[in-house]
This record gives sequence, C-alpha cells and structure tokens, in this order.
Amino acid sequence: MKILAFAGSNSKHSINKKLANYAAHLFKESEVDLIDLNDFPLPLFSVDIEKAVGFPKEAEAFLKKIEEADFIVLSLAENNASYNVGFKNVFDWASRKAKKVFQDKPMLLMATSPGERGGTSVLEFATKTLPYYGATIKATFSLPKFDENFDEEKGIINEELKQQLLNQIKHARS
Repeated sequence: MKILAFAGSNSKHSINKKLANYAAHLFKESEVDLIDLNDFPLPLFSVDIEKAVGFPKEAEAFLKKIEEADFIVLSLAENNASYNVGFKNVFDWASRKAKKVFQDKPMLLMATSPGERGGTSVLEFATKTLPYYGATIKATFSLPKFDENFDEEKGIINEELKQQLLNQIKHARS
C-alpha cells in the first residue's frame, strides 16, 4: 500500500509533518511518500489570478501525488481554529481542477498542537467538510501537548496516546 503523508502546514519545522510521518510509518507493509506543502509553491488563490495565469503546474503535481496514493495520512495545523494558510491555499487551487481533491482515498486525519486541545477545532471542522471534497475519513486522532508527548526519535511517548493512535490505524485499515 502506498501512503501519501503530509502536514496541512507550510511551516518548515511543522510538528504536524513530524506526526504525519510517524503515523504513516506505523502502517505495516506500506511505502510512505512524505511530502511538504512548500514543494508546491503557489500564488495566493484568487479567481483573478486563475484567470490571468491559468491552473498552476504545482497544483496539478499535488493532485497527481494524491492520485498515486492508496491511502492518505494528513495532520492539520490549526491557525485560529481553522486551516493553516499553506494548506488552505493548495486545497483551494486543487479544488478548482477537481472538486474531489482527495479522490475518494481513505484517510487518517489528525492534528496536533503545543496546547491541550491538540488542534481539535480544525480537526472537527475538517471532519465535517473534507468528505465533500472526496476525503474518505476512516479514523481521526488528536495529539495534545506535542512538546510533552512526542519525541523526535521515539515518536509518541505517552503510552495511552500512542495506543489510541495505534487503535485508530487498526480501525482505518479495516
């Protein structure tokens, strides 16, 4: 199974990218393609820019990555209870080409943050809206207090939270 893993963030040091990479590698017998939204530089979406320049090749390349995947692991950054601008921009561009951006691929949808809520606001919002754009959300997971619960080498160090993620991965695969 080919897993496309990425963070819904344009931060070069994204904690959500770290979580997405970690979670994707917990899937047994899978090939992981970890991408960074910064590899898809796009102008800020507007219909005026779309009219002037057309559909950017970077948005096409993003859609191609989704097409090539069997499963998506997406961990969303939360900015003001909503999507990070980097994710929203690539999502907006991609949706102009294909309303079903996520192409009915099964997805593990996650979020993390340094705070106690672990990005639950954006996770709840995305759980309600992304299915309209072809996301088949099989499981969700929120990791609160990233800095306390995640280690660069070990991954999730809180055993209860680690088990929750493993259970969600098991559910997502069934």
